[in-house]
Amino acid sequence: MIEVENLTRIYNMGKVTIHALRGVSLKIQKGEFVGIMGASGSGKSTLLHLLGLLDKPTQGRIILSGVDVKTLSDHQRTRFRLKRLGYVFQDYALIPELTVEENVYLTSMIRGTPKQEYINQTNGILKRIGLSDRTTHRQNELSGGQQQRVAIARAMVNKPEILYADEPCANLDSESSRNVLDLFKQINKEMQQTIVMVSHEEWHIGYFDRIIILRDGQIISDGPPPSINQGISRGYI
Repeated sequence: MIEVENLTRIYNMGKVTIHALRGVSLKIQKGEFVGIMGASGSGKSTLLHLLGLLDKPTQGRIILSGVDVKTLSDHQRTRFRLKRLGYVFQDYALIPELTVEENVYLTSMIRGTPKQEYINQTNGILKRIGLSDRTTHRQNELSGGQQQRVAIARAMVNKPEILYADEPCANLDSESSRNVLDLFKQINKEMQQTIVMVSHEEWHIGYFDRIIILRDGQIISDGPPPSINQGISRGYI
């Protein structure tokens, strides 16, 4: 599903050179719910952006579903993202002028999906995540947790092969965060959805099948989640 070989990302900012990733290699199988964790500046979001084709590596290879993405043109990368990947960000990234329904089916429209098909898909996913009574609401009429669930519905409506989530609970209270993570776990188990999620919250580790810990741009641990106390001692955040 995801294969990464010797991934390096270097940013040059004037006279300063930042080594965000230093030779990362990993594999993620279909249906895994993987957490990427580590302290601030460890390279978590950089890795997720590279895996999601939102940035390009300085060196190394990324193979998604058997496709070496380095061989893709910019247009092909865009089509690959649109058709095969889903994204959930911490700031929701909803369009305030659109209704819930319109925000969810927007990417399907861009893909050229027939109207009745994308409306049916949208209604189906909104019902699944408990927002079928909010289809005509706009962003300012929704709580933070509801907005994030709309963002999840938008990411899932096209049935992506891989769902990426970058600290999706960062702007939510504890109850809303648990609701969002419960939803991710439900989607992962019931739909065998591959999910790769960046997190810095120690209590999130109980939701993951596997945790990759980064420090200074390198993987220092990769395996099943421990207890929360062990997580603190091993530097998950």
